[in-house]
Amino acid sequence: MSGEALVFYSAVDNAQEWRAALTAELPDLDVRIAPDIGDPAHIRYALTWVPPAGFFALFPNLQLVVNLGAGVDALMKRDDLVPVKFARLNDPGMEAMMASYVIFAVTRYARDIPVFERAKRQGEWDYVHPRPLFEIKVGVLGLGELGAASAKALAAMGFSATGWSRSPKDIPGVTALTGRDGLERVLSESEIVVCLVPLTPDTHHLLGATELALMQKGAKLVNVSRGALVDEAALVEALRSGQLAEATLDVFETEPLPKDHALWALDNVLITPHVASITVPALAARDVAESIRRVRQGMPPLHEVDPRRGY
Repeated sequence: MSGEALVFYSAVDNAQEWRAALTAELPDLDVRIAPDIGDPAHIRYALTWVPPAGFFALFPNLQLVVNLGAGVDALMKRDDLVPVKFARLNDPGMEAMMASYVIFAVTRYARDIPVFERAKRQGEWDYVHPRPLFEIKVGVLGLGELGAASAKALAAMGFSATGWSRSPKDIPGVTALTGRDGLERVLSESEIVVCLVPLTPDTHHLLGATELALMQKGAKLVNVSRGALVDEAALVEALRSGQLAEATLDVFETEPLPKDHALWALDNVLITPHVASITVPALAARDVAESIRRVRQGMPPLHEVDPRRGY
């Protein structure tokens, strides 16, 4: 397939590491790193993370766009894409990293670590008796690959895990619910809620003032999916009022989080800069290469995205 090229764009990923991993999988593929794109007519494939406006319009023969991550909501909003196939990345490294972050955030609350962090700052010995993990109910919203892996890991640790998703799921050790009734049940019964739902028009502000009020008073929220799943103004109010005791937030409606945002001033909020999970080139390149092979043969790519659903 001489003359075929892939263009890579990401402001946060290691381009040379990706080039090496992709070349190892597909030696005949010309991997070009933006802005060094050469003849744009040669570009058949794009592997990108949040490229600038108009980026895709440069490539008249583009056939496949692979998103450098699991969430493809930003791609669905673009106006510079001709009809192409969309795929998202999914690899064991990404699942493991997400599960590790979720386990950290949930365990931090389950073991009362924020209480001890505040006590240490005050120079106080504040004893809180540990609770068995099976007493702690954790709700995972979103049971796709990342959500399922996280819910399964929490259940394996001994937490009482309940999940919610659009379509029915069967995950060992996890009670899986669907529908609005299921969502309300997860919110009302869980001490800790983890948000891993993909962002679509239907899930924008999935957790607003009404939903946050359904949660147990003093519950904790962990959001590792997309900031716009949560109404941030309602979240700030719930954290100020004590309706929510704590939140761990890795994603925000505007990123980077503006310096004057109210969340910075809340000492019951842990903020991380969208690092819960990343793709691992050495593992994920296999999926990208297989998707390219499939598209060359007129087949759908791996992990194809339905633009109508947004995931």
